[in-house]
Amino acid sequence: MRLHFFGAARTVTGSQYLIEVNGSRLLLECGMFQGHRDEAIGRNLAFQFDPRTVDAAILSHAHIDHSGNLPVLVAAGYEGPIYATHATRDLVDLMLMDSAHIQEADAEYINEKNLRRGLPPVKPLYTRADAAKVAQFTRGVNYEAPFEVVPGVQACLHDAGHILGSASIEMTFTEKGKTRKLWFSGDIGRPKLPLVKDPVLPANDLDFLMMECTYGDRLHADPRVALAEFQQVVKRTVERRGKVIIPAFAVGRTQELVFALNEMMSEGSLPRVPVYVDSPLAVHTSSVYMRHLECFDDETQQFVKENRHPALDFDMLTYVQTVEESKALNDRKDPMVIISASGMAEVGRILHHLKNNIEEPRNTIIIVSWQAPNTLGRRLAEKEKEVRIFGQDYAVRAEIVTIGGLSAHAGQTQLLEYATRGNPREQLFFIHGEQVAYDTLAEKLAGKVRAPISYPDLRQVYDSEENRILPG
Repeated sequence: MRLHFFGAARTVTGSQYLIEVNGSRLLLECGMFQGHRDEAIGRNLAFQFDPRTVDAAILSHAHIDHSGNLPVLVAAGYEGPIYATHATRDLVDLMLMDSAHIQEADAEYINEKNLRRGLPPVKPLYTRADAAKVAQFTRGVNYEAPFEVVPGVQACLHDAGHILGSASIEMTFTEKGKTRKLWFSGDIGRPKLPLVKDPVLPANDLDFLMMECTYGDRLHADPRVALAEFQQVVKRTVERRGKVIIPAFAVGRTQELVFALNEMMSEGSLPRVPVYVDSPLAVHTSSVYMRHLECFDDETQQFVKENRHPALDFDMLTYVQTVEESKALNDRKDPMVIISASGMAEVGRILHHLKNNIEEPRNTIIIVSWQAPNTLGRRLAEKEKEVRIFGQDYAVRAEIVTIGGLSAHAGQTQLLEYATRGNPREQLFFIHGEQVAYDTLAEKLAGKVRAPISYPDLRQVYDSEENRILPG
């Protein structure tokens, strides 16, 4: 077996790994690399392998950094199956079309500026027509149902507890008379998150474990503690007649917050105030969530049964459909909760809500996820006194609250448990994490796992016959 690290190696974006085994080539993930435009375009267009030679692909989940480059893969000649859970398959359809719309809009905006400057036009990374072609290759599979992904390789998807449909991928293969097992974690979720089930931990009969280490250097608070803090912040904002503005990722975080607000208002721990989900993608995503109740955890199933209404729909909730409805929210002065994308406050309708509400002291902006450097979300989280939105400076007078315990990624404690539970015999690879996260985990795991611990760099290759990582 040869394992190539083509993305999310020593970073947290563009997840992509190629396995060569028994003469077949299997792609794990096809994520979009996200970064500065020129670098991102170059890396997303330039595969380090010929897509026409890949026999099959498997996705762990639908987030764009794991699935977002599939249209480019297909456009480059890939014609094999793309396996994922049924919920992931449905979410991928939505997310790729939304991503394509953003690519087209960005290219149109740049071309308007280039035309005035006498510069050549740019093309979108892919179009909605390109994105639509992916669906013909996706294949939905059930959790815990083994299937042959390529000849001689059995795969099985286990619930990763990250977002709806997320999975860890277990693969068993026999090569040169020796049977081995590889477990790919995908993004590992956390116990006790709203809506989704707890992550399935790996068995301890593994030869190879590839696992994310995004928060290897951070301890997460119990989600229930974070939700209690969230409840108090919303309550005090409503009591002072303010608005709560929440930049949130359209897939996963938005649905968790909606369910939490539903529970809190149903039990009476929060005043009943209007809640608006203002993101076209989030609206469509929530409809997919409601089609896959089999993915919900026992608490959510019980809540739906006892309250006799859906987890993601209640009488105080409105899914905003039009731009006009979105604009009308900014003219209102009554207390409300507005959840809008993007999660890092860089694009989308959230910018309009921030622009119109950030200078009012009664309002609160809640940051509920990790914010990348140089984003508006990071500047808000760092409590800068003034921020620029649409080229204009605004004084930050609204209350800014960061609630870190709601992350859908496992924290350090869970990652250590995951690694020691899997305890592979031959190699433990850390992926999808930055250097400090890896260093922290590797130090804490020293002497506690059987296998060597490695942190492969981009384009490096692991060769199982030599049992070592080779230069890329």
